[in-house]
Amino acid sequence: MALREQSYLALLALSDGPLHGYGVIKAVQELSEGRIRLGAGTLYGALDRLTTEGMVTVVKEEVVDGRHRRYYGLTGQGREVLAEETVRLTRLAATAQRRLRLQPGMGA
Repeated sequence: MALREQSYLALLALSDGPLHGYGVIKAVQELSEGRIRLGAGTLYGALDRLTTEGMVTVVKEEVVDGRHRRYYGLTGQGREVLAEETVRLTRLAATAQRRLRLQPGMGA
């Protein structure tokens, strides 16, 4: 199953442990080296979809300074899909490197 880039990065962000929404936004920004900046609507839409599909679950809810905070965690299925997608992307990148005659770790 090919994932949208935002969903892939959200799952990757959760692979180290549960995060609340803002934590996922910051982790995705860091993982993408600032290239992807998720808005709240995009993030929560992706998290709702990933939750419905069984890849993410709500692990904890709390109120901090009067604000509701929900923590999301990766399910076993989510970890499996993340691993499969990582293998797929690795193969795709290797094919691109061969076709472009790039050495691993080098840009164009």
